[in-house]
Amino acid sequence: MKLFFHKVTNWEYWPFQVLYLPIYFLWAYYAIRARSVFFFNASNPKIKNGGFIMESKKQIYDLLPVKCYPKTILIPENSPLNIIVDQLVDKQIYFPVIAKPDIGLRGSGVKKIKTIAELKKYAEKANFDFLVQDLIEFKNEVGIFYVRHPLEESGKITGIVCKEFLIVTGDGKSTIEELIKKTPRFQLQFDVLKEEYGTQLNQILQKDETLNLVPFGNHARGAKFLDGSHLITPKLTMMINEIASQIPEFYFGRFDIMYNTFEELEQGVNFQIVELNGAASEPTHIYDPKHSVWFAWKELARHITYMYEISVENHKKGVPYLDYKVGMREYRMHVAQNNKILNF
Repeated sequence: MKLFFHKVTNWEYWPFQVLYLPIYFLWAYYAIRARSVFFFNASNPKIKNGGFIMESKKQIYDLLPVKCYPKTILIPENSPLNIIVDQLVDKQIYFPVIAKPDIGLRGSGVKKIKTIAELKKYAEKANFDFLVQDLIEFKNEVGIFYVRHPLEESGKITGIVCKEFLIVTGDGKSTIEELIKKTPRFQLQFDVLKEEYGTQLNQILQKDETLNLVPFGNHARGAKFLDGSHLITPKLTMMINEIASQIPEFYFGRFDIMYNTFEELEQGVNFQIVELNGAASEPTHIYDPKHSVWFAWKELARHITYMYEISVENHKKGVPYLDYKVGMREYRMHVAQNNKILNF
């Protein structure tokens, strides 16, 4: 009951369909104006469906400058373990690694893999194509939302989210399980953590010893999101513009980036792009607990308006909207894919 009350009284945990209810009306308005429910297809012409549904993470990585993201391989469903290992050796990717669905949503199916045995278990269980990539060692992560109008040479950063990982700190007396259960945000992840860590949760951490239980900044996996939009600077904007300019016909989305220090990030050194998200991107700085749901609705509306304006302009330049029948088929595939991963 305590956790249920926590989820009800903190809007950041509301179901997606509930949070977005007012936004559906705005979407309907723009769909009528564009004469297409699937106008988002034109927002990022080189990304499948604009990056809204059924987009391949590997295909998006292939659009990025190679130096900006971790070494990554695509593993087709049902690939034998020896073939996977051969590819890892060929690409010089070493354990620990990150495995994740090639087509996924909100961190589902993402797992840190430490051994061959764990990789074998993941591959045998995965009923979808997945990626294996280097674990990024940088300790900090931000999500940087980027927007560029097709008639403009440079874009702008419209929001930054800073991410606090799910890290427990020992007191010399409590088990890891007890530390998890002290914080509602962490306790909501307990069932998943129990499955992943098993009896390791019975260990006692020394005083001030820390353990990062989920080494990636995903809200659905317990990370705390803080609004870092005050960190937007001309220098950072210039750096992001430089990267975005190398991505063919990219206008709207969010860079999830791990980095060493903010100063180095501004300089464009010691960072890697975890993922680039397209039309389905959320301005995730809205999930800062200090913000009201009214702030969230305002920011969501602002960004959907950007996406609509970009899509319309690209459509004028000849980029087609997604045909309704094709769009519905893609949406059904999207739902089926997500159900696969959620049951993984």
